[in-house]
Amino acid sequence: MAEPREFKPLKELGTISLSETTQIKFYVDEYKGYKYGSIRTFIQGDSYTGPTKSGITLNAVLLDGVLPVLQKLPKEPDTLEDKELARFPKKAGVELVVRITIFRDTTGVDLREWVEDPTYKGWSKKGVRIPYKEVPQAVSYLKEMRQLVAKE
Repeated sequence: MAEPREFKPLKELGTISLSETTQIKFYVDEYKGYKYGSIRTFIQGDSYTGPTKSGITLNAVLLDGVLPVLQKLPKEPDTLEDKELARFPKKAGVELVVRITIFRDTTGVDLREWVEDPTYKGWSKKGVRIPYKEVPQAVSYLKEMRQLVAKE
């Protein structure tokens, strides 16, 4: 019999609703003994309810980088175009990029992986977009997340 995967959700910190059927959840998980933060899109539908592939995981070092970037953002966006705010190395060939994005005439903050390897260079599907007006709430969840995720 196959062993269950070593995935243990520890604590849900909060949610940001995007629509009646879609929300972003902030939570802390443990995998193979390491705690990390997760931000993931969840959907509720007729045929499926639960997490989607759209999301990102953050260790303590990434949280220490992302939090100050988000905390410095002005209350109202100061740009009407996409703008990169910061890049943080995640692992070989992968960086976490924090940027302001404009999509369907709405401004948001995108946390997404940028991949560079011999076969592909570009954005990964691993990421999440937080509506700009929800950034203060996201920062409060990320602060709590940081307290729960120990430095490795």
